[in-house]
Amino acid sequence: MSGRVVVHRPGQVLVLDSTPMPVKLRETVFGDAVTATLTLALDLYTHGLPAFRLTLQSDTSVDIAMLLRDVMLPLPMRDGWGEDMEWPYAGVPADVIAEFTGYRVAALPFFAPETVTTDHGGPYKNHDLVEAEREIGCRILPARVLRQTDKYAVERQFLTVQTMLFENLLGFTGGDVADRGADPERDASLTLAQAEHIIATWIVQIWQNRKLGEYAPSWAPGEDHSPNTLFAAAMEQGGFDLDFPEPSFYYKVLRKHHVKIHPRRGVKILGLWYHLPVLDEPRFLQPSARGGKHAGKWVVRSDRRDRRQVFFQDPDDHETWHILRWRGLPPEGEIPAFSDRTADALLTHVKANNIRIHSENELLEHLLGILGSVTPVDQWPSQAKKKAGKKQRVAQAREITRAQAAAADRPTVPVTSVPADEQVPTEMPAAWAEHARTVDRAVDADRRRRREEALAGTSPVAPPTLHEALNRRPMFRLPPPEGSEADTTVREEDA
Repeated sequence: MSGRVVVHRPGQVLVLDSTPMPVKLRETVFGDAVTATLTLALDLYTHGLPAFRLTLQSDTSVDIAMLLRDVMLPLPMRDGWGEDMEWPYAGVPADVIAEFTGYRVAALPFFAPETVTTDHGGPYKNHDLVEAEREIGCRILPARVLRQTDKYAVERQFLTVQTMLFENLLGFTGGDVADRGADPERDASLTLAQAEHIIATWIVQIWQNRKLGEYAPSWAPGEDHSPNTLFAAAMEQGGFDLDFPEPSFYYKVLRKHHVKIHPRRGVKILGLWYHLPVLDEPRFLQPSARGGKHAGKWVVRSDRRDRRQVFFQDPDDHETWHILRWRGLPPEGEIPAFSDRTADALLTHVKANNIRIHSENELLEHLLGILGSVTPVDQWPSQAKKKAGKKQRVAQAREITRAQAAAADRPTVPVTSVPADEQVPTEMPAAWAEHARTVDRAVDADRRRRREEALAGTSPVAPPTLHEALNRRPMFRLPPPEGSEADTTVREEDA
């Protein structure tokens, strides 16, 4: 790239970056102190923050793709937000926006990004994210290696947010040991959901209305401008496009798999089999009409954050998406969510131990063993045991939060033909202890199901009660002489 890019409208250049949040959080109210990753989307024209994401530990390409979708969607009003935080822009009344969205909209700009600038981190270079950016219709302009000036704006904003907000929160770690307290992990009190609400409130109420200094526009010398006023000025100059992404946009940005449909078995995605009765219809027994590199194959999409189901678009009705359940899931009951990492650990465990799997149902027992490997809190014998298992507990907390994020990102409108009794529950446990209880319930349900299958076709007879046994042969009556007719009758009754 030669020359300089002149930005003169909102959404022309959107800069993305991630950094560890300098505040220790807790995955639950009584959980362990963990480190979250903060991902920001900065509009280079207004220096506003149209979207952000908080994820436990590191983020993934799916989180970045959902962040781009958040930039294009209006932010709903939340509990405790007053009228001063509602959509304020002249020319587009709040009632018009609410009529399109179905809810009251907060004072945060939204638009379709034209160009996205990122660094060379793994999640940003992922092929799935590149495909999602193409689906959105934006250009990709990666920053040059070792050129901080290409992303200086968002790098600077991280420091500004730290100074204005994070330094005032409990559990602040800072960038140096001299900036933190004696024990930030003990001071941590905010959960991940509470921190997300605080950051959203701060962005809408303070960041979007703060006075810009050196970032003020050159065409308005001496005037005071904020990100909101710059966006309003751009609306007066070029208008505003109410172009919301469709509900099915979530499915279109997920990872694609080109597979074959096997009769009565379904599709195999990354080592696991998924099925739905709709796949047994005659139209799916033949190869697809797709040509080229993946000729004759069908496209199935998966969310790496929740591997309990995959998604298949109906070729006759593109507005319908079928949810294919993992064949190892029982027909009833709740199974804890598991991500790509747990699925890989499951398949590695089966392969390393030379376990012969004849059906997907046999994998469920090993999966529950992996999910329940963390010792419950009430069984910690010492503080050393607690520290030894913290890494595993944080990993389990990340599984829960990622499944919650995946459920929140899925559209709420009915876009699937799965019967209600076969749909995978989307509401996940809010606490790690509840997750442990869910695993215990799933283990009990799986054992009960296997016992019922083992007894299928037989009619077990319940043993007689103590009263019936005593009446059959009274204890205080002398036994008849051996060889007599009465003795023979008693022996036949006992047999």
